Amino acid sequence: MKDKKIYFITGSQHLYGDEALKQVAKNGREIAEFLNKQKENPVTIVFWGTVKTPAEITGAVIAAESDADCVGIIAWMHTFSPAKMWIDGLKRLSKPLLHLHTQYNEAIPYGSIDMDFMNLNQSAHGDREFGHIFSRLKISRKVVAGYYKDKETLKAVYDWCKAAAAVDFSKNLKVIRLGDNMRGVAVTEGDKVEAQIKFGWTVDANGLGDLAELIDKVTEKEIKEKLSEYKARYDYDKKDIEAVTEQAKQEIAIRKLADSAGAKAITTNFENLSGLKQLPGLAVQNIMANGFGFGAEGDWKTAALTAVLKYISHGGTSFMEDYTYNLEKGKELVLGAHMLEICPSISKGKPQIIVKPLGIGGKEPPARIVFDAKPGKAVNVSLIDLGNRFRMIVSIVDITEGENMPNLPVAQVLWKPRPSLKTAAEAWIYAGGAHHTVLSTAVSAEQLSDFCDIIGIEMLLIDEKTDINEFKYKLKISDAIWS
Repeated sequence: MKDKKIYFITGSQHLYGDEALKQVAKNGREIAEFLNKQKENPVTIVFWGTVKTPAEITGAVIAAESDADCVGIIAWMHTFSPAKMWIDGLKRLSKPLLHLHTQYNEAIPYGSIDMDFMNLNQSAHGDREFGHIFSRLKISRKVVAGYYKDKETLKAVYDWCKAAAAVDFSKNLKVIRLGDNMRGVAVTEGDKVEAQIKFGWTVDANGLGDLAELIDKVTEKEIKEKLSEYKARYDYDKKDIEAVTEQAKQEIAIRKLADSAGAKAITTNFENLSGLKQLPGLAVQNIMANGFGFGAEGDWKTAALTAVLKYISHGGTSFMEDYTYNLEKGKELVLGAHMLEICPSISKGKPQIIVKPLGIGGKEPPARIVFDAKPGKAVNVSLIDLGNRFRMIVSIVDITEGENMPNLPVAQVLWKPRPSLKTAAEAWIYAGGAHHTVLSTAVSAEQLSDFCDIIGIEMLLIDEKTDINEFKYKLKISDAIWS
């Protein structure tokens, strides 16, 4: 994300004189440079300068809107900046904006404070004037209050920066569907036109013949390079080299097909494998490990969502499916898996490639990566199309240590949903959540909330505070608001 810029704009006016404005500019630059140099900062924060007139404000907004690398604005009112000056500029604003409610000084200098200090350091009410005009104009924005060097404040700012960059990424995201959706399944369907309008996603279909033709053209040099990559990342038995090689050819061909279209996400479907010797397993697992989104059974929404979360997280993110439960009292867990396609970026150790019969799809036994997931807190996310709107559902879960499952030849994840499996499952089903999800140990609910706020879609959170009766009531309120 470092090639993405966030403009830092300081607000003031000419009322306070040249010396005060020099100090305002100096302090604004210092804050912007502090934010930019922190190692947690995912983007490049650029100090734009101090805006003091309606023309300067409008000019700054136009510059941000015209800069293809600018994904958002951070604004801070060092002094009192009359909000009527901002109307024209804000009406031109389409990029996300974070209103940073902070001040240059951390503490009040009780022994020396005078009116010069008071005139210069007016964020306490200058930012309130600024915030009012957003509410009056009904413009969405993110508000973060706190001292700019505080860790909690910095985390909130950087979470938003990641979300703003992810929105920009989303607006240019292309998804390739290899085959169609799985027949008869409702949740993998959706309105592709509305998805392009809302998220920016372009979703196109390619025939399996296109992929099969590219597989046939893969060179020995390309195969050797891909096998070398596999050897560095995974363990596998030499006896399985033929099946592994077939997956290598598939991955190389998929990547060529995606690159030719500028796509960052793909779908496959085990009901449609014409021209393929194996269902893509290792091929899509490794391409996910390299940052691509994926959705099984033609699930293009989850493929795109996986790509977006991978862009935010740079790892620790995978396509997922709720498969089966452990319902022992006090030991309630979800087993997440899929036929083949779980990303090794969530593995707790070096994964292994194995070859076993699949029992579905009617093709040769495919090579696939198997592993247990690394324990820790995660989000499990579903994006659904309700016909009149999109809804994101975010469930907070805790991944546990894997159990011994020697006869299950796929990657596996065990997790405990918060506050409990019972409450989380009931809430998920009431909300219409899908069985396909994106699981991430590297993306937070706050980042997803920021993303949804910027895009303008509904988000529902299931966490340790969830009460099922309150959640059902919240659904009714949400339907009234978003319908």
